[in-house]
Amino acid sequence: GLVHISEIDRNYVRNVEDHLHLNDRVQAKVVAIKEDGKIDLSIKALQDPAPRIDRRSGRDPEFEQKLKRFMRQSEERQVDFKRSVENKRK
Repeated sequence: GLVHISEIDRNYVRNVEDHLHLNDRVQAKVVAIKEDGKIDLSIKALQDPAPRIDRRSGRDPEFEQKLKRFMRQSEERQVDFKRSVENKRK
């Protein structure tokens, strides 16, 4: 069978020799058997699953505070601007 470079590791593989050497024995999962008899294998399929990142809980609290402060200041500026425009009309 054949292990494609993209199926060696979950991380980017620039050079196969950084991960595998001639005559290394590895465990791989059969991912496909083609009609011509070729077998596609995957080493990374046997690795622990990549950790899932919950995008909602992955937020930076410092960023959230800055965003809240910005939104509050922006709203205050808009209110001040509207008052200024209304006072000029009178």
